[in-house]
Amino acid sequence: MGNALRLENITMQFGGVVSVNNLTLDVEEHKITALIGPNGAGKTTAFNCITGVYQPTNGQIEFMGQPIVRNHPTGKAAKTYKGENADKYAKDAVLSPTPDQITGLGIARTFQNIRLWKSMTVFDNVLIAKHQHAKQNVFSAIFRGNMAEEKRMREETMELLKEQGLDAYKDELAVSLPYGLQRRLEIARALATNPKLLLLDEPAAGMNPQETIELAEFVRQIRDKYDLTVFLIEHHMDLVMNISDYIYVIDFGSEIAQGVPKEVQQNQRVIEAYLGVTEEEG
Repeated sequence: MGNALRLENITMQFGGVVSVNNLTLDVEEHKITALIGPNGAGKTTAFNCITGVYQPTNGQIEFMGQPIVRNHPTGKAAKTYKGENADKYAKDAVLSPTPDQITGLGIARTFQNIRLWKSMTVFDNVLIAKHQHAKQNVFSAIFRGNMAEEKRMREETMELLKEQGLDAYKDELAVSLPYGLQRRLEIARALATNPKLLLLDEPAAGMNPQETIELAEFVRQIRDKYDLTVFLIEHHMDLVMNISDYIYVIDFGSEIAQGVPKEVQQNQRVIEAYLGVTEEEG
C-alpha cells in the first residue's frame, strides 16, 4: 500500500508566529495514524491546512499521490517568513481548494468541538452530508427529476444510522443526544460523504473511560468496514497507544518524534514535551 496523505514541508505562519514549522509526514493507506503533542503544538492547525480551512504559508499536501494543496511565501510574507524552504515551491502553481472541494476529493473530518447542526434531527444531520455527492441541478430540482436520488440518499442515511446504532434517535434533535452519541453522530455524518480519508480531531474529548474504550473499537470497525485511512489528533494517550499503527509527535509546530506506539512511549523527547521538563532540569 502507498500513502493516502503526505504533508511536505508544511509551514503555517500567522504574522510573526510560526504555528506549524516545516512539517513533513506520511499517512499510509488503511492505517490509523496519530498526530500528538502538547496543547498549542500546532496539531489542529495542520488539520486545517489539510482541509482547506487555512492556506499554508509554504509547502505541499498530496492526497492519493496527487498534489491538492501547495503554496509558497510571496510579497510581504516572503520578507517576514521564518520557516524553511521558502523558495522550494515558488515555481509551481499555487493550489488552494476550499473545504467543500477537499471533501469532494474524499477527505472528511470531525472537530475538537462538536459541530453538529443542533437544531436539526439526527437523520437530517446525516442526510445533508449525503448531498455532498448528489447529482442534481436547478432543473432537476424544479421538475422533481431528482426524486429517485433523494429516495436513495434517505435510504442510505437510514442504513448508516442503523449501522452506527443511532437509528432509534433519528427523529431527535442532535443537541439532545448524550455527548458520546453526539460524537458518534459527527463521525456518521463524516462517513456519509463517502470519504477515503477520515480526520478525527480529539474524538475522545469529553468522553468517560467506558465511552473511550467503545470509541477505539468503533474506529477500528469503521476503518475496516469502509476501507478507510484514519488520521487522528488525540490527547488521551491510552487511546492513542491502543489504536494507532503509527504516531507523529510535534511540539511548537515541529516534529520531535515518530514511530510505532512502543517507540514513541519510550522516546525521551516525547516524555519531556508532555511533562514539561526544561533543558536545565533534564
